This record gives sequence, C-alpha cells and structure tokens, in this order.
Amino acid sequence: MTGFSHFWDAELTKETDMSLKTQLTDDMKTAMKAGEKARLGVIRLINAAIKQKEVDERVELDDAAVLAVLEKMVKQRRDSISQYDAAGREDLSTIERDEMAIIEHYLPAKMGEAEIAAAIDAAIAQTGATGAADMGKLMGVLKPQLAGKADMGDVSKLVKQKLAG
Repeated sequence: MTGFSHFWDAELTKETDMSLKTQLTDDMKTAMKAGEKARLGVIRLINAAIKQKEVDERVELDDAAVLAVLEKMVKQRRDSISQYDAAGREDLSTIERDEMAIIEHYLPAKMGEAEIAAAIDAAIAQTGATGAADMGKLMGVLKPQLAGKADMGDVSKLVKQKLAG
C-alpha cells in the first residue's frame, strides 16, 4: 500500500508544479471557451513552434527548451516591431506588440542587473574563469540558470566586461 501512496504523492507534485506546455494547453482551452481570439491565436502559434522544434529534433522539450522557444519568438517580434516602426506601419507594429505581451506572460520575471551580476560572479567562482578564453565555459554554466530570466546578449556583454576587468 505504501508504494501506491508514494505514487500518488508524485502525481500530486506533478499537478502543482505544472509544466509550461501543460499551462499553455490549459490556457488555450480557457481562451477558446472565453472567445479570446487574439490570445488563442498566439497560444496556437506558441504550441506550433514548440511542436515544430520537437519534430525537428525528435525530442520532448522540457521547460528550459520551451523558454528558449518563447525567447526566440519574443526576439522575432522585437525585430518585426522595429522594422514596422521604421516603415511607419503602426497598425502592424501594434499587432506584434500585443502578441509579444501574450508570449512574455509565459516567461519568468526578468532579473535585475544586480542579480545578473551576482549570478555571473557565482559562475566565475564555480568555474574558476579568469579570462576571455573561459567565456564559453562560463556561458555554458549561466545559460541554463538565466534562460528566460535575462537577455542572454546583455549577459554576454556583462561577462565580457567582468572577464576583461
């Protein structure tokens, strides 16, 4: 009987610690029922991007990989917004901004510069990085920790500054 009890506890843990894919599926159903067409469309785009990545790589994406897909989608929208703004297409820019807001809802809260600096310092201490040659090793440690929580381009710049200084 204890084996079953242990199994049940594991199932409860899964339920409370919902994966991003599960959350997206639940939110898609909610948006369908509520008739939120714009939100539903964006969630379907997200699910399609996740499914495409899974098919291409023949793997089941975990939350970290889903976050990477979401980050890429946000970056694509930022690029589109800047191009639409430059072309004077405020109508298209607004659509992209709305989509980006929905996608960002699924990303964790962004870390402040002080938090990022602390993570970099900890990674430097962990890896023993001393110079620019250790940049790849350092980024390899930081990327899983900061994915979705910080712009990795900004993190890279900060790492370069720390290693140079």
